[in-house]
Amino acid sequence: MPFFDRLYELIMTLINYMGIYGPLLGCVLICVESIIPVLPLSVFITINFISFGSLWGFLISWLFTILGCSLSFFLFRHYLRDWFVKKTKDTNKVRKLIRIVEKAKFQNIVLFLAIPFTPAFLVNIAASLSNISYKKFFYVILISKVFLVYFWGYVGTTLLESFIHPEALVKVILISIIAYVLSLLINKKLKLD
Repeated sequence: MPFFDRLYELIMTLINYMGIYGPLLGCVLICVESIIPVLPLSVFITINFISFGSLWGFLISWLFTILGCSLSFFLFRHYLRDWFVKKTKDTNKVRKLIRIVEKAKFQNIVLFLAIPFTPAFLVNIAASLSNISYKKFFYVILISKVFLVYFWGYVGTTLLESFIHPEALVKVILISIIAYVLSLLINKKLKLD
């Protein structure tokens, strides 16, 4: 495991070297990651957890993830919609994803986005191109990102331990179930579908 020890030392050295600008840069990059998906969200969340601690790292990462998803939604809905539709007019995959998002129940979208390896930027774009309301989209990301941020923060800060102890996997499954039940309750209360 010396590789992980060196990686951790490198990350901590970079965080210490950059001071407060390292975590702030991580926050901005979390927003940008919602629009440009090649950036490693898990790394930025881990940096925030290490820099600010579990509670503040979680809250900061969660808020900036919601902000990034909202920016992506508004950017594509109001400024890039026509351009994107022209560029992808022959792509059935995009149209299919838009139909899936439009027809999906609230709790299913929440669960889908709560899964850590879901291409959330595609869901952001599909939601913005669809007829889904921002209110529904906002509640989806509000709930789903809680579990996603917690997962990446937990895995990022306890990576070695999660390979050794299966409790990490059990926690992720429990978090997904809680996200699903919570989305059912909110959907029923707010009548979002």
